[in-house]
Amino acid sequence: MTRTFAGVVLLPMALALSGQAAPPAIDAQRMSEITRVLASDDFQGRSMGTPGEEKTVAYLIEQFKAAGLEPGGENGGWTQAVPLIRTKLQAPRVSLSQGGAAIPLRFPEDIYLSTTRAVDQARIANAPIVFVGYGSSAPERGWDDYKGADLTGKIALFLVNDNDFEAAAGEPVAGKFNAKAMTYYGRWTYKFEEVARRGAIGALIVHETEGAGYGWNVVQSAMGENFNIVLPPGARQPVLLQGWIQRAAGEALLKREGLDYETLKRQARTAAFRPIPLKATLSAEAGVDLTRIMSKNVIGKLTGSAYPDETVSYGGHWDAYGVGAPDAQGRTIRPGAADDGLGTAAMIEIARKFAAGPRPQRTLVFASWTAEERGLLGSEYYAQHPIYPHEKMAANLTLDTLQWAGPTRDTLLIGKGQSELERYLEEGARAQGRYVTVEGNPERGLFYRADHFTLAKRGVPVLLSMALAGPYDLQSGGREAGKRWLDAFTASCYHQTCDAWAPTWNLGGAVQETELYYEIGKRIANSRVWPAWNAGSEFKKVRDESTGARGAAPDKGERG
Repeated sequence: MTRTFAGVVLLPMALALSGQAAPPAIDAQRMSEITRVLASDDFQGRSMGTPGEEKTVAYLIEQFKAAGLEPGGENGGWTQAVPLIRTKLQAPRVSLSQGGAAIPLRFPEDIYLSTTRAVDQARIANAPIVFVGYGSSAPERGWDDYKGADLTGKIALFLVNDNDFEAAAGEPVAGKFNAKAMTYYGRWTYKFEEVARRGAIGALIVHETEGAGYGWNVVQSAMGENFNIVLPPGARQPVLLQGWIQRAAGEALLKREGLDYETLKRQARTAAFRPIPLKATLSAEAGVDLTRIMSKNVIGKLTGSAYPDETVSYGGHWDAYGVGAPDAQGRTIRPGAADDGLGTAAMIEIARKFAAGPRPQRTLVFASWTAEERGLLGSEYYAQHPIYPHEKMAANLTLDTLQWAGPTRDTLLIGKGQSELERYLEEGARAQGRYVTVEGNPERGLFYRADHFTLAKRGVPVLLSMALAGPYDLQSGGREAGKRWLDAFTASCYHQTCDAWAPTWNLGGAVQETELYYEIGKRIANSRVWPAWNAGSEFKKVRDESTGARGAAPDKGERG
């Protein structure tokens, strides 16, 4: 008897007759055990440059070897060195000057700041503040919030998310970005990078939970700590201080200028908006604990049997948030069990399953990235220094934050409309008896917040599995039960001490997701297809420019 998966005929009897055993099933107990170890106190929250990193990297290499992988890193080894800086502000003092009065801002209650510059002192003296609306410069959308404003030496004050995030039907901006689905222009990383290009010394986003996609507790969880890749000589420097200001503090700042916050938001949703210089200035001073770290990505591979120079990659991040301030129970370690210990365990199980079966035609790459939580730094460094050419990477499949609430009737699609891989997801889910649900909170911009994004920017088609995009339709309790799990996790445990392993986890849904991503990768790895970006994707142009390296016409994908 045969069965099909998305047009690929699977022949279990033929495998038996040929003496090849069918690949083993994904093992929930092994996934749980790997997660338990990674989230244990011995690993100290898996932060970079700590004994927790040393233990994590050693454990992952051990697991990659046990899974049957070959070394896939630099110089025939298991790792890629990632030079980072770690900064932590020491006793920051921040104040506003308005109308001749000094107005202190409490850190981290009113304002949250950090630096990604390699400095030992961060000092800003009476820098003028300029309100720049949403801070978008999007010529392809006919939009420019800056209008040539000079930001040299100034503080840029932003609204959160995209220009059309709160737009009502009929407003000219409505749908000009992506409505409730965040674009890259809505991400804090873009906003900070854009004003650095324009000479700003600092950048602040007014925090609103709905627009940010997370509460103030998540903003302040790093307590002034930040990381960056070591920049080469002559590289453009980031702003000196960057961060967030609570809405109440930001609203009060504007009110003292005679400006109404809600009125300003409406004005910022029009193409006529121009930056508004404020009379207020900001001063900040803090010592910076600067540490240089040589962190590591852990990379394994299975060399392809027919096309070894073509790759399909799997990714997840090994880092979590380390040790922080005590919670109400006195716990200080933020163990990152679901995020992303469980995704890492899933990737290892996929590797084990591939290694136990027939060797795929294309090479499979398995990467456990460092410093995802600090700005996708490990995967970004890899993207800048690739070991396997982006042009010949057929797809990247990333597993970040799986759920432990049980089996589901659906899987989640993040970044609808981007690429042909959506069809692979739909067909694979259907083969499992599941269906596809488009992400429930597109305003959170999850497509731009995981390690696959650094490869997407280089043109590699990507898929992301992330439970934060739910809620799932759970087999037990439906969408309502899925929402209860998601709300509880994001409100209390996301990046916090309670993202911890428990023996009571039900990994039925995580196993479904792991099997699905295994099958999608298997389909692509045993084919001659190059999944394509859709015509409206911002990444299509980059991929098209490397068409010659693949010997295929652009945009034809599997249809070609």
